[in-house]
Amino acid sequence: MAGYYRKFGRAKFKLIFMKTKTLTDKQGFPPIVADGAKLLILGSMPGEVSLQKQQYYGHPKNAFWAIMSVLSNIPDVASYAERKSALMANGIAVWDVLYYCRRTGSLDANIDMDSVSINNFAHFFTAYPTIKMVCFNGGMAEKLYKKHVLPTVQAYTADIAYVRLPSTSPAYAAMTVAQKTQAWRSGFARYAKVAQPPLLSGGFL
Repeated sequence: MAGYYRKFGRAKFKLIFMKTKTLTDKQGFPPIVADGAKLLILGSMPGEVSLQKQQYYGHPKNAFWAIMSVLSNIPDVASYAERKSALMANGIAVWDVLYYCRRTGSLDANIDMDSVSINNFAHFFTAYPTIKMVCFNGGMAEKLYKKHVLPTVQAYTADIAYVRLPSTSPAYAAMTVAQKTQAWRSGFARYAKVAQPPLLSGGFL
């Protein structure tokens, strides 16, 4: 491998390495959303454990539900159905940018970008015109959205605010869960300012 790296350089080596790995089909989930939703949290594509469980953020080391527990008073012992209901009751929607892709494992870096298919955001924003803020769960979701979605939905999203939040994935280890929680709290504080009417039932602030 060292010889390949010296000969081809970092980018070429990564491409050669990925092509020796098995890319498999990945298809995402329908959104968690209810009428009147005001905030949309966007990821890229569920990881392998989430796909196996058929649950958003199903990996036990993903910090998403731990952060939601702190910010929205969802009990740690709540079932997945109860967690979804609590988010919807607080005007929070959850979805991914990608409908389909081919990927090795769970890492965003291993997505075959030539294979991606994007969710129908024009339909989503038409169906849920009350969305006032989009929070990206990590940099890849933001990158994919700005490249593939934003140019096609500007007629629906002129009054939507955007914020990138640190990825809740365990693969992003540059911040502790406590630091991620604080960053998400700050992001949701921005949401509370743009949401009209403001949240009433949750504990986001």
